[in-house]
Amino acid sequence: MLTRVFATLGRRVARHPKTTIGVWAVLTLLTLALATTGTGGASIFDRLDTSAPSVPGSGSHEAQQILDEVRAAGDALTLVLDGAPPATEGLADAVAPLEVELARVEGVASVLSPFVLPDTIDNPAAAPFIARDGEGFLVIVTLEQGLSEAANDRALTEVARLLAQAPEQLADVVPGASGRVGGTPLIDEEIISQVERDLVTGEAVALPLALFVMVLVFGGFLAAAMPLAGALASIAGALGTLVGLSLLMPLDASVVNVVIVLGLGLSINYGLLVVSRFREELSALLADDDGARVRRRRGDGAVAEAIVATMATAGRTVTFSALTIAFGAGALLVFRPPILRAFGAAGAAVTLVAMATALTLVPALLAIGGRRLVRPSLLARVARRRAPGTARTTPGLLARLVAWVQRRPWLVLGGSVAILAVLAAPALHLDLRTTSLQLLPSDSPQRAYVRQVAEQYPDATSASIQVVAETTLAEGLAWVPTLAGLPDVVEVDEPVPVGNVVVIGVHADSSDDGGPVEREVVRAVRGLDPGFPVHVAGTAAVQVDFVTALADGAPLAAGIALGAALVLLLGLTGSLVLPLKALLCNALSIAASLGVLTWAFQDGHLAGLLGFTPVGGIETYVVVLVVAFAFSLATTYEMFLLSRINELRDSGQPDKDAVRLGLERSAPVITAAAAIIVVVFAGFVLGRMLVIKEVGFALAAAVLIDATIVRLLLAPALMTILGRAAWWAPATLRQGAREPD
Repeated sequence: MLTRVFATLGRRVARHPKTTIGVWAVLTLLTLALATTGTGGASIFDRLDTSAPSVPGSGSHEAQQILDEVRAAGDALTLVLDGAPPATEGLADAVAPLEVELARVEGVASVLSPFVLPDTIDNPAAAPFIARDGEGFLVIVTLEQGLSEAANDRALTEVARLLAQAPEQLADVVPGASGRVGGTPLIDEEIISQVERDLVTGEAVALPLALFVMVLVFGGFLAAAMPLAGALASIAGALGTLVGLSLLMPLDASVVNVVIVLGLGLSINYGLLVVSRFREELSALLADDDGARVRRRRGDGAVAEAIVATMATAGRTVTFSALTIAFGAGALLVFRPPILRAFGAAGAAVTLVAMATALTLVPALLAIGGRRLVRPSLLARVARRRAPGTARTTPGLLARLVAWVQRRPWLVLGGSVAILAVLAAPALHLDLRTTSLQLLPSDSPQRAYVRQVAEQYPDATSASIQVVAETTLAEGLAWVPTLAGLPDVVEVDEPVPVGNVVVIGVHADSSDDGGPVEREVVRAVRGLDPGFPVHVAGTAAVQVDFVTALADGAPLAAGIALGAALVLLLGLTGSLVLPLKALLCNALSIAASLGVLTWAFQDGHLAGLLGFTPVGGIETYVVVLVVAFAFSLATTYEMFLLSRINELRDSGQPDKDAVRLGLERSAPVITAAAAIIVVVFAGFVLGRMLVIKEVGFALAAAVLIDATIVRLLLAPALMTILGRAAWWAPATLRQGAREPD
């Protein structure tokens, strides 16, 4: 039944290739326009969320909501002046015109500095505004709450301009002064700008390298350009899809790059599989009678039949693969953190877009290209490459490798597992983190601003652990000694009444906001029972809640992803053993990739090479993405291999020969697909956002490990050991699972 469905789709595309291409051209232009201009003039990048990851309904989320309500205020920008001692004669008079000009900006609610207070710098309340070394001071400008977006943007732009000009205006009094302007709006702006730059950098590197690899694989530009055309349409479709999703849910800034990387890699992989199979099918049809058996009145019958055969085989495999990845990504929707739900929805949608281009646009381009795709190109003739579809006179390298594995399967099995275990070992000390600003490059202006404020103006910053107590000031004061007596607590700030709550800052014996020490302090505070409601906010609290949310949702998410993979592999192979074998291999591959990620980023062994500053752990949602997407990609390559072995078994080949020949015929495509996706992911490692580096590196490592150690060694060794048992399934399942191709 399924074979006929895909064959029918292939036949219709072959009959109307220009119409199909035209439809995709229109869709591509429309989605690009939607992504760049959006609705109401807002592009996809204007709709991105840059707030720190959170878990709705958690203790940290409730605490932050309370703080936001009681501290209700508009956006704020801060000028950090350095080399301008506040006691400098005439400085207060020189700053006054700036303060007046700032206050006159429409939408500004307040302007604070040490000079606006009674007695100026002699007032004890001025201390938070004066640098610890006495060489600078702060100017803080807060906007009115409730401004329209346009009015808020205008006010921020004007305030930022005036603050940036301050050092020059004060040059007569403090000639060596310098200044940094910072604040949450500028941090958000920098994150979005970095996301855009990383996307351009990644595509600028990945697309040419992917084309180069495909030219080497196909021996010419025509065949290589077709998967790339599908990839470009997929990118446009992905961006348009993200615009639609942004209307339904918040999209984190990192979602765009990660999803584009995934869509780009998948569409090229699927296009590569379809083009390779088409060339093989067309070469076979033309080998004996130049396609005379399949001539037709209009068009080229051989080309049309090759497309039909390609869709019935490779098209079917692409669909099963895409559904596996879509279910794997969709499983993220069961988690509570919005960032994971966004990744899940976007990942599933983009995967289906990549599938659509591979099943329609690429075959339409093949119909237009026709027989030219199997004629040796100039490059192929110069390189004296073997024509596609022709038989080898001697066993190829892959055939000899598989034969070697089949002669000593237990040795290869043990060696492969040992190598994967060594690669996975660093993951044993994996530390999960939830960060935001630290994801920016270490030389980021806003990171430098935050670092300077934290070092020179500690009294102007909040404690990394904030306890929000719904009680009176007296009860809060009475509770302070209990907090101070907790392990690893070095200082507790005096309680501050804010609205109807009391806020108490707690300082842990650690400079690592989200590290193990602070997380233990958060758990200890939450374990107390003071007799009134207590909520804890801060990076460590968010981290604890995030990990708890992952643990709560993991069983259901894993059940969805694993269940879908088992059902789809069963439907593709008719075997119950092979899906279980695939899950085992995938687990080993993922563990190895997480180990390599930990070694490279958390331990910092590749910090110099890749240009980042280690943060002491791996971003929590990166680990989830790596597990979800690496599992799905590994299952994809398993499907590429098993579908070919199935065809050979159905044609009468013995199991051992089917494995050897299947791997020999599919491994070049798998290897090329893996090389391309590694190139695509590695291209985004060159970006500067840490989270993009981590995802790109981890997925590239996962694909590389799977395509080499797992697919070329571990998989054939296991199938050799299992023999015919590998294809076992209960009769009731086998009858309905798979029809022969």
